[in-house]
Amino acid sequence: MISRASGLQGASTYHSVSPLRCRKRFPMPDSTRRISTFLSLVLRHDPAAIGMVLDSAGWVDVEELVACANRSGRALTREQVLEVVAANDKQRFALSEDCRRIRANQGHSISVDLGLVPIAPPEVLFHGTARHSLASILATGLHSVSRQHVHLSADVETALKVGRRHGTPVVLRVDTGRLHREGQQFFRSDNGVWLTSEIAAQYLAVLRDGEE
Repeated sequence: MISRASGLQGASTYHSVSPLRCRKRFPMPDSTRRISTFLSLVLRHDPAAIGMVLDSAGWVDVEELVACANRSGRALTREQVLEVVAANDKQRFALSEDCRRIRANQGHSISVDLGLVPIAPPEVLFHGTARHSLASILATGLHSVSRQHVHLSADVETALKVGRRHGTPVVLRVDTGRLHREGQQFFRSDNGVWLTSEIAAQYLAVLRDGEE
């Protein structure tokens, strides 16, 4: 996976690499999951919680991350950070080529420029949600809420996994080809998640069992 240049003044340009080059991949135990949740917080939403500053493209030195975490009372080592990146099946985090810098691949509620280039999406993508949210979505559409983008999945299986995080899963079929032809921009993050702005309800349909 390759990260693109930010293009913002003051933003460093880095290329992300497979975490396997930095750390052998293995199943994620509960302790590692807790660290992953912590990294999501400080790399996506609130770096100031540990007195850390991200650059405009969302990158930070791994050593600075570790130092800030420990100063704030959160025990963390470089090895644990690399372990989380390697073990995370959702590939939430990216490492620079020299494994010295880290950032979240997407999901930010703070303003960062991931340097992603608009590309044409497939004709159809999918969005996983919980059944209790379905009525609202079908009435008002998909909104990024606290995040920078609406997240879409390339396949039904992944969308189902996303939906299960929030309750009984429901998958929505998104008419992304039509949206793109009508002028909406789409991006694809380094870990394969499709990103876009808000999606009106008329471009959504509930996927029934057996459909794709």
